[in-house]
Amino acid sequence: MKRFHVHVAVDDLAASTRFYSALFGAPPSVEKSDYAKWMLDDPRINFAISARGNAVGVNHLGFQADDASELEELHARLQTAETSIVAETGANCCYATSDKYWVTDPAGIAWENFHTLDSIPTFGAPPSVSADAMTADAATSGAACCAPSTAAPAVTIPLPTIRANGPATTTKEKCCG
Repeated sequence: MKRFHVHVAVDDLAASTRFYSALFGAPPSVEKSDYAKWMLDDPRINFAISARGNAVGVNHLGFQADDASELEELHARLQTAETSIVAETGANCCYATSDKYWVTDPAGIAWENFHTLDSIPTFGAPPSVSADAMTADAATSGAACCAPSTAAPAVTIPLPTIRANGPATTTKEKCCG
């Protein structure tokens, strides 16, 4: 069964770790000086945060496959989406080695579909990159941990400022309506 994946870039890892630990009712399953991850079963999600100099906000979304065949099922679906796919074999990122397929949705959000092979002691190292449909320039430029260079930059979703005694003060319209 696939697990939904969310990776959020934060500016204060300690404060964010305390917040998400309270929200999820559990400590991180992986905690490093620049990264924390919760592998939750209810809801089934791989939720990660990192303080690595990226823009604060949602870094990328994705699906974590339980095995190689499930990853290939996701890959087959992506091939019907009429978008470029960046394949990474043995990518070292976020304290893990994984096989991955990256795409960018029409709104510019990077999606990572991956199967974790092993844990590693470092945040990331250059992966072995191949591609289903990417330019030669992109293939030779390498990839960076958490999104390959051909994926769109992370989309920052600004949040309204909320006062303890009242509604948001920085939004012009109410959300979702």
